[in-house]
Formats: sequence, structure tokens, C-alpha cells
Amino acid sequence: MTDILIPLPSRGFDPTEVAVPWKVLTSLGHDVHFTTPCGDAGEVDSKMLNGNSLGILKPVLMARRDAVAAYSEMTAGDAFQNPKAYSALNSDDYGGLLLPGGHDKPVREYLESEVLQRFVATFFELKKPVGAICHGVVLMARCTNPQTGKSILHGYKTTALLEKQEKFAYNMTRLWLGDYYLTYPGMTVEGEVRAVLADQSDFQEGPPPMLRDSLEKMGRGYTVLDRHYLSARWPGDAYSFSVAFDALLKAHQ
Repeated sequence: MTDILIPLPSRGFDPTEVAVPWKVLTSLGHDVHFTTPCGDAGEVDSKMLNGNSLGILKPVLMARRDAVAAYSEMTAGDAFQNPKAYSALNSDDYGGLLLPGGHDKPVREYLESEVLQRFVATFFELKKPVGAICHGVVLMARCTNPQTGKSILHGYKTTALLEKQEKFAYNMTRLWLGDYYLTYPGMTVEGEVRAVLADQSDFQEGPPPMLRDSLEKMGRGYTVLDRHYLSARWPGDAYSFSVAFDALLKAHQ
């Protein structure tokens, strides 16, 4: 099977977008490795894990029980507890790259890392399988193709966290959480991703994101595949994203 790398920020990653792919892909026989800025185990966004401060919206916004259980199992493992530093990465060591999201301000470290951006760009240009979900697509958008000077997403079809999703979560919680749901208050995920695409039709919104998917209800999820690149929108797509990424890996073996 395949060695898969999941980069994380030091703090603030989304538990569902990391733990569900980890659970699905390891159960299918893949080896999943982690990397963080300094090589220390990453810290989850606790609000998404336990619902603290989410008020009456806690059941809707926090990670589901299955994701919490997968997170607990994942964080007990050696791979999670002993990640590599971004600076120690070698693209030859991995056959797949999976970029999760997270929306609290600490994820900026992950999205803005020039070291990580260069690694992702190199990996992508090797035509190896890359998957990005939610804010992970922002990281993709910020990676530059050295030959063209444009984003590596230029000329690819993609999806990402929709502007209406991001603004809904912000507007429903801003009275007590402020701009917690806006990683960059002046720019939405969709807006930044659209800005680097070759054509606006390359951004695929998909069906209304109403309910979260599961292995039993895959039809609720949505992904976009373009060559060796797979994208998804939010935690509600996590199972569909994980299964589709497994299929992409197998297609490139």
C-alpha cells in the first residue's frame, strides 16, 4: 500500500478532516505519517472536538462521535506523536499527500509556511496523488508553480469550503465567538481559491452541503477529481473524500 503524508499546524487543525481520513485510509492498509512546523505533535481545535463555547449550535458544528473516536485512536499512535518537521520532508518518501483544514487563527502558520508550500508544489508537480479538503485547498492555492509563476491550481478544477458555509458559521456564532470562523476576516476560502483559477467555471460548488456523510451514506459527500488532484469542501465530505483518495492512490500505483 501507500505511505501518505498529512501536514498539520502546531495548533488548530480540524479533528474530522484529519482523523476520519486517517481512520479510513489506515483501515484500507495505507501507512499515514504526519508533519508539523517543528516536529512536535499537533494540537487539535478543541472547540471542534468537544464543542466548548459553541452554545446551542454544539450538536451541529462540533465533530461527530465517530470522528471523536477516530481522533482518540489516531492521537494515541506513534505516527501522530512523532511527526517530522516541515523542513525534514522529502517528496520521495511518500506516495500520497493529504491536506486537511481548520479555521481558527493558529492554522495560519500551516497555510502561510513557505517551506510547506514549496514541498507541496514539488510533490504536486511530480503528479503524485494530492488531496485537499476545506482550508487545505487554500494551501494549494498559495503554492506556486516555479515554471509558470502561477498557482499550482491554475488550470485545475477544484472545490473548497464554500463562501456561504463560512459566512453562515460566522454569522451564527459571531455574538459570542467573534471572528473565530473567519481565518482571514477580509477574504473567504472560496474567494481566495477562485482568484488563482484559470477560469471561474473550474470552481465546483456541488450540491447544497446539508448533512454529513458516512460510510453508509456516501451520497451526502462531495468531491472533485481532476487528474491526480482530489478536493472536498468541509467535514461533511470527509468519508467520501477518504474513499475517493484511496481510489486515486490505487489508480496511481
